[in-house]
Amino acid sequence: MIKLKPRVSPGCLIRVKYAIRSELKIKPGENVTFTFTCSTPEKYFVMEIQKNIDCVSGLCPFGDVHLYPTGLPRLDRTFVWDVKASTKAGLELKFSAPWLRQIEPGETCPDSVRYNINSCIDTATVNIGTFCRNGSVSRIKLLGGVILSLHLSWDSPLTSSGFSIANRASIKRLCIIESVLNGESSVTLMSPNYPLAFPEDELMTWQFVVPSNLRATVFFHNYSLSNCERKEERVEYYIPGSLSNPEVFKLSDSQPANIAGSFNLSLQGCDQDAQNPGVLRLLFQVVVQHPQVNENVTHVVDLSKERNVTVTIHFEGWPSRLPLTSEPMCLICKDPRTCDRVLTLESGTTYKISFLCKDLSRLRITAEKGISCVDLRWCQRKIYSLVVPKAVTQLPIRLHKFIWKILAPDLINVEITSPSLKLQQHVPEQRCNTSYSYGIVSATPETELNVGVFCPGGSIEKIQMRNNITVSLKTFGKGFLNESDHQDLKMSFVPHIKDECIFTVSPDPKAKVYLQTPNWPYGLPPYVSISWYVVVPSKQVARLGFSRDRMGISCETGRAYVNIKEEAPGAEETVRREDELLPQPRDMYHDFWVNVSNCKPVEGTQLTLQFWVTFADKSIDLGVILAVVAGTGVLVAIVLTVCCVKKKKKKSQSPAVGVYNMNVNTQVPRKQGLFAKGRKNNESHVYAVIDDAMVYGHLLKESNGSVTPEVDVYRPFDGPVGSLPPSPPPFFRKNIKGSSNTEEPSPLTDTDHDTYTFAHQKSGPSEDNGDTNEKNDGDTSVSLLENKEHDDSVE
Repeated sequence: MIKLKPRVSPGCLIRVKYAIRSELKIKPGENVTFTFTCSTPEKYFVMEIQKNIDCVSGLCPFGDVHLYPTGLPRLDRTFVWDVKASTKAGLELKFSAPWLRQIEPGETCPDSVRYNINSCIDTATVNIGTFCRNGSVSRIKLLGGVILSLHLSWDSPLTSSGFSIANRASIKRLCIIESVLNGESSVTLMSPNYPLAFPEDELMTWQFVVPSNLRATVFFHNYSLSNCERKEERVEYYIPGSLSNPEVFKLSDSQPANIAGSFNLSLQGCDQDAQNPGVLRLLFQVVVQHPQVNENVTHVVDLSKERNVTVTIHFEGWPSRLPLTSEPMCLICKDPRTCDRVLTLESGTTYKISFLCKDLSRLRITAEKGISCVDLRWCQRKIYSLVVPKAVTQLPIRLHKFIWKILAPDLINVEITSPSLKLQQHVPEQRCNTSYSYGIVSATPETELNVGVFCPGGSIEKIQMRNNITVSLKTFGKGFLNESDHQDLKMSFVPHIKDECIFTVSPDPKAKVYLQTPNWPYGLPPYVSISWYVVVPSKQVARLGFSRDRMGISCETGRAYVNIKEEAPGAEETVRREDELLPQPRDMYHDFWVNVSNCKPVEGTQLTLQFWVTFADKSIDLGVILAVVAGTGVLVAIVLTVCCVKKKKKKSQSPAVGVYNMNVNTQVPRKQGLFAKGRKNNESHVYAVIDDAMVYGHLLKESNGSVTPEVDVYRPFDGPVGSLPPSPPPFFRKNIKGSSNTEEPSPLTDTDHDTYTFAHQKSGPSEDNGDTNEKNDGDTSVSLLENKEHDDSVE
């Protein structure tokens, strides 16, 4: 039969003698001559050649099936063989090399050669599958009749059907599909009628022919179950050499792996619920590969002491990406027969795993640990180490991500610290270049705040957050294996804080630190408040600046603020609203706070803010330095002048000796504590040199002559000494013009005056005239004023 293609306009017709037709049907035994009214009929017409074969009442033409008749026009054509056979016998379709490959409905074949096979049991028709050439399916055995269709394109050079028909005994099941896997390869197969339902209470089998030196593994990629009233849907494996044939599995179980040599896999349906039968279907893959060198290498994963931990070993890109069937297979095995592309290990157990994989770099580990606070009195005293367990880092698989999920109860918050390494916030101006980073998210059932991405080696000592927290360690490259021993991230539960998040920052004095608001670049959620506490070293000054001059938002409700305040007595707080300019860079001499509080922004605007901090050594004011230097210079000049004058006088005068009068009060009333030492411990009463100008022996003469200064003798004072130094002598003014009367001393306030007697030493050796401890011993002295007159005022 020749007919127009579906949904094609009749731009070309068929001419039979003098008649024009759009469709032509030629019956067996007829001889018809026809032409087309266009030069490209392949664009408009298709041809279907059907051959009926009755194997029930007559002899079957067993053997190769030919494409007949020959000499057909070059149109897309379909050959259909409808073979009727008894259900008591079986038919076998044997395909010549390169065999067949099953495809999903709607998929096309690269060479446009496609086979479709249907099984006919009584009046029911079951679609066994659609196949292309170049595969592993070598034979299909069917119960009852079969309808096989071969679809060829108009330009296909194929001249043979590529299969033969043989008669076989009853197979007692719907069909048997044989797949030959000679080398490392894989095959994807589907249950009959896929993706529709497998027939109720039916049984079918796949036979896999595998060399004994290869290993096969079965993966169920897609399946669904029907609603069974009786029996149970299952798969059964017959594995040569197994002690438990057949091995029965549920479709939800992990299927056998590392199977040596050939095996059979059967799918068994059940009696379904008539009202709600459901759909039983299955798509699976069989992978065959050589035994791996490391398949006998066992790795112990000890999670027996861990709590609330799951470790998943998977292929790269899981779970968002499924590996292509053409990709080399990597399997993780809990035991020699239980292997899969994805394996999850639970805490509280010790596992012995192995790998069937040529390239372990294609595998990854994703782990998760849950931490929660049940008893507030206990968990507030505990510090948790957020460190990847050794059981994970010792595996020869790269860690992709380790996630800590921290659940904090009401009124209790979470504090993340990094005591030694500290944390650096990942910002465009200061990117992380370490082998791993931490992503921190604070979440409630209503909102989620992405605190930021951080890496070790920065200036953030701790982060305090409200609500539940997720910390995700993500690795980059292979360097984490070397750096995993230096992790120091810790977590604890702390009392409630008013802000959504508080950062404590202790920067390196030599570095420029950039900090930015969470949820970058999408902006802070409405009404969220974030604070930073920046520590300033005592000998340094910090400089704070913002990366732009305005907040860049408009508020629909409320106000947005930036607050800056130093931790110093009387320090003023700097406040800016969203409609004001942000502060210019400024120096901070003490620890200080930076707070950012959001409003409800107008739609289309968001609050994203970044600021920086640098440090410099404190500098002394230049005016102070000059004043100190000038004062020091004046003092040095005075000292030098006094020393020069004294030295000059000494050269022009004879040495002088003084006699101390101990009968006079030397105490200064109410002036305690002027010196650290008392008079007993210092030499304030001893005078090494007495100047001529300071000799006033004649003033000590009294009318009764009871005191006569002794010449040439100095008697040291050995009596009791007070705790205060002596007060300076009074100032006197003497008339030297022959007057023997003394002027009264000028009155001085607040002091009692010690009286001193001075005598000039005669040339020649001095004499000791008795015990100096005696008060009046008849000493005599000659007044210097009798020999020399002075015009100067003396002290």
